[in-house]
Amino acid sequence: MLPAAPLHSRIDVLASLREALLAFVLALVVFGPVSGLMLSGYKVEPHWLRPLLLAAVVAAGRFAIHLLGQTPAGRRMVARNQARVHGGVTVAALGQSPNRARLLLVFVLLGAFVIPFLPWLPVPDALAALGGKYWLSNLILALIYVLLGLGLNIVVGLAGLLDLGFVAFYAVGAYFLALGAQYLGIGFWTALVCAPLLAACCGAVLGFPVLRMHGDYLAIVTLGFGEIIRLVLNNWLEFTGGPNGAPVPPPTLFGLEFTRTARQGGTPIHEFLGIEYNTNLKLVFTYLVLLVVVIVMVRLLTRLRQIPMGRAWEALREDEIACRSLGINHVVVKLTAFMMGAMTGGLAGVFFATYQGFVNPTSFTFFESALILAIVVLGGLGSTVGVIIAALVLTLLPELLREFADFRVLAFGLLMVLMMIWRPRGLIRPQRPAFAPPQEVAR
Repeated sequence: MLPAAPLHSRIDVLASLREALLAFVLALVVFGPVSGLMLSGYKVEPHWLRPLLLAAVVAAGRFAIHLLGQTPAGRRMVARNQARVHGGVTVAALGQSPNRARLLLVFVLLGAFVIPFLPWLPVPDALAALGGKYWLSNLILALIYVLLGLGLNIVVGLAGLLDLGFVAFYAVGAYFLALGAQYLGIGFWTALVCAPLLAACCGAVLGFPVLRMHGDYLAIVTLGFGEIIRLVLNNWLEFTGGPNGAPVPPPTLFGLEFTRTARQGGTPIHEFLGIEYNTNLKLVFTYLVLLVVVIVMVRLLTRLRQIPMGRAWEALREDEIACRSLGINHVVVKLTAFMMGAMTGGLAGVFFATYQGFVNPTSFTFFESALILAIVVLGGLGSTVGVIIAALVLTLLPELLREFADFRVLAFGLLMVLMMIWRPRGLIRPQRPAFAPPQEVAR
């Protein structure tokens, strides 16, 4: 921690050096085994230069931060940060104009419709590359994580129920399309309607056993639920294919197929439109449909927060005993939160299966649940706009740092540490709407 001396105190350089030395030793202990030992054949060879450099960078940063914390400007910065950390809930004023972040999000989502058509528009080559196959694939994956973040934000951000097995509903949606196409002939559009309903039923099945659980116990049970789903998918060889996975047929639009030749008895869309075949047609279709679904879900979740159900979720998060004392049925509130979150996760699973063209259990591990939870926490618990921005950043930033592949994970970790220090409540703190009787509003 930073020294708690008054603003007029002298700067203690020796104390900063001691802090830097301690940080150097701890960083060397952490980075040494990870980056200093390399496997060469059957032997482990030490390479200590990289961990020494990383530890030196950490020590230099700690020294600079400790020195800055002893200056008046640094102490004022720390005081402002503590005020943000321990600040109360932000309530919008009556008649306040819409949040600027929401307006920016609307323009971004509307502008995103243009991205698939950039290669055919008279724009610079650098801008047209955003509509290419590589970036379209990344944007589809980013929007899938936006859906997952929105779903988990209902359970964790609004209802305050820590769920570490959210990836199970993601798997249910993906496997419903894959196995439904294999055994029942179900297509993309049918799965888009039925998979969220099946995932919502699974959310209700999970919700009933955990009605009386809180905190760590709830997290452990939901973690176990996610692992049960993964193990069933991995071991039920006759039905799910086990580790070999299951193929997913490409989507169609009114019988028009997005392949070079008809495979499902329809007509290729490029022949129907009289254009040359392009491998990006399937990606463009998936991207546009996914973008529409994301916009609809954002609007739906925004409205849900303003109706009694959404207010009951937030009341449950703040104090369950007070919530029950007001006559709110906590059983219904928890079940609706689990079911709405699971429904959104099932939607994301359908799009993931369509995007991949193949599903197997390795795509639904605990790491995915941890990443989705990180998106919700970094974006801001309960903040729809913040979750969307965090999902885009955490999925697109690793691709932008691909040239620095050796240090990409380190940069990702440093970003998360800095976020937890300077913005512990997330990128964007949600505002609660203000309510008043009609006569007071009129005044």
